[in-house]
This record gives sequence, C-alpha cells and structure tokens, in this order.
Amino acid sequence: MSRHLHTAVALDGVGWHPAAWRLDADNARRLHDADYWLELALQAESGHLDLLTIDDTLALQSETYGDPVPRTDRVRGRLDSVLIASRIAPLTSAIGLVPTVVTTHTEPFHVAKAIATLDFVSSGRAGVRLKVGPTRTEARLVGRREFPSFDLTDADDPEIKKIVLAAFQEAADVTEVLRRLWDSWEDDAEIRDAATGRFIDRDKLHYVDFAGEWFSVKGPLTVPRSPQGQSIVSVLGHGTDPYRLGALGSDLIYVTPQDTQHAVGIVDEIRWIEESVHRLPPRARVLGDVVVVLGDTEQAAAARLSELDELAGEPLQSDALIFSGTPAQLADLVEAWADAGLNGIRFRPATNAVDLPRLVHDVVPELQRRGLQREGYLGRTLRENLGLSRPSSRYAVQEAS
Repeated sequence: MSRHLHTAVALDGVGWHPAAWRLDADNARRLHDADYWLELALQAESGHLDLLTIDDTLALQSETYGDPVPRTDRVRGRLDSVLIASRIAPLTSAIGLVPTVVTTHTEPFHVAKAIATLDFVSSGRAGVRLKVGPTRTEARLVGRREFPSFDLTDADDPEIKKIVLAAFQEAADVTEVLRRLWDSWEDDAEIRDAATGRFIDRDKLHYVDFAGEWFSVKGPLTVPRSPQGQSIVSVLGHGTDPYRLGALGSDLIYVTPQDTQHAVGIVDEIRWIEESVHRLPPRARVLGDVVVVLGDTEQAAAARLSELDELAGEPLQSDALIFSGTPAQLADLVEAWADAGLNGIRFRPATNAVDLPRLVHDVVPELQRRGLQREGYLGRTLRENLGLSRPSSRYAVQEAS
C-alpha cells in the first residue's frame, strides 16, 4: 500500500557543507549566476520533488548563531532568495518555489506583495519560509532595531528567552497579516469590462484592519488574489516556540529529529499544540530535515564527508541530522521517519554537484519502489501537489453568510 511522502530539497550556496565550494570551484564562481539556480531547480524538478526552499538571512552567513565568525575560507554573500525564485519561476513548470524571508526586519505588506507576485509568475507554485532574526548582527545591518549579542549558550537566560519569544510572536502576527492580505481581493474582484469602463468591483476589495504590537496594516493588498489564493507558508522549528508558530498558521513545518524516537516526540508535540490552539483542519505537514552525504558504499560516503571536514578544518556541525551512507540506507531512514509520523522529508545536499543528482537519480527511484514517492506531479500548483485545497477568501465567505 502506497503512502506517498512530501519531498523537498533545501538549497544553500554550493551545498550545506561549508567546504563544498572547495571541491566545486566552478559552481562557487557561479553563485551569483541565475542559470546556476535554474539548473538546480530543473534537476530537483526532474525528480518530482514537491518543492525547493532557498535559504537566506539578512546577515552574512555564519557557522554559529550570534555574531559572525571571522573566517575567510567560507562562502560569504548571497542573492536575495525571493528574487532568485522569481527569476527561475517562468523557466520551471511543476516544482514549488519557497524562498526565505526574515520576519523580524521585513514589513509584512512587502512580503505579501512579493510572494503573491511570485505566485503569479510561477502560475501557482509559490510559498515562503518565515524566519526570525533577533540577532545583533542583522539588527545593525538593517538599522531599525537593536538586539543584544547572544548565542545558543544563552538560551536559558530569561532576558534572551523573552527576546526570542517576542520574535516568534511577531512572526505569528506576520503570518496572520499575510493570510488576511492574500484574501483582501476576492477572486472575481477584477471585472475588466471595457464596454462599461469597469476594471474592478471595489466592493470586492477589503480592508484587513490588523492592529498589533509591532505593526498595523489596513490593506487591501495591491496585488489581486493569486492563483493559489493562499500561498504556502512554512517554518523551520527546533522547539516549542517555532512549533507553536507553525501550528498557528503554517502549512509546512520543517523539523530536525536526530533519530526515530525523537521524530515521534516532535510530531506528538506539534499535534498537541495544534489541538491546544484549536487549529482547524488541515493539520500542518511535518517534514524532517536531514543533511545528506551519499556514496556507492557506506565507506565511500564516509570518505567524502571526511575529505570535506578536513578541508573545513573541523567536523561538520548542523542543527539537522547528518546522514552519511548509500541511497538505500537513506531510503531506510526516510521510511523509518514516515513510520514515526512525519509527512515528508527535506533533503539538504552536502554538495549540490554530487548529492543533488544522487538524490534525484538514486534516492527518489528507491523511494518510488517502496511506495513512498509518487512518480509524477498531482497538479499544477504547489497546494495541489501537497494535497491542499484552494481556500476561498475569508471576506467573501463572511459576505455570503
């Protein structure tokens, strides 16, 4: 019996290992070339993956949470992920495109407008990954706020916990504003009747009238309702606060289990939070993240990881599980996580040049053989491929009632 999972790939630079660029100098020189990102997207699409995410921050990349590490042997600098997605959208046809937006320093109206535009450009394949950024580095680069310097060792400090919690609460407000703005145009608000001179029905544009602690947004959006009605909202979570953010209003939650038992606990916690906040169906899809280093044999994969670590000068560290092994062994892990209750997997290729092709050509067929991966796309939009219906505008529903 098939139980198809949702599959995704997370793209970042030349790969998720910080030394990936040392073994792929050609693509390291192409990081600012739109064709590089298009090639990655088309490769992922050929494997019928549901979506790709594009990582981003408002600060230079760093190996630690907090102030940046002053190393010169790491990739630094990146293109804007929303603009990358917009560039590759017309040249892809099926895969979902999910760029990253930092909610702490980005106006929600601008986010709503950009992602709605991406949904039009991609014919209904847009999503967004919302990310908080309460670090001193990002705050100083943007220049509108000030945060104290802290890292993960300060996680239990009451003041730091207060700052981080506020960032997630603000992100929840951003999610609510996005949802309202995307609904602010009814589907048939545009009349386009040249004979009568009526382009829009003004009664079908609605104020959203959101007032919160961090911003107030009146609306309506300046972009008509997009093909999906509501683009896909996703978050990455490592604990209760981000799980709650995802449970409140996200369609996808990426999580980082370290083993099968941990995966069970994460899914149970998210489902409990969804019940506690009285979330209406459908429930959030929960995808497990894993950094992937593949080889023909377990020893070959270990040798690849060892070579990368040696070039980096230290062992790879990640918030996600680091997998090193064969495609069949990776499929075993995916199957075990499916048994634990996860709805899918988000692969992080250690090196895009090696691990992304192997995911597409070796891992995907193995998942298909096991009935865990479908062999084609279910529909034309990202919502359809995730098994989500297109929602009606909340304002149109209220008017009809």
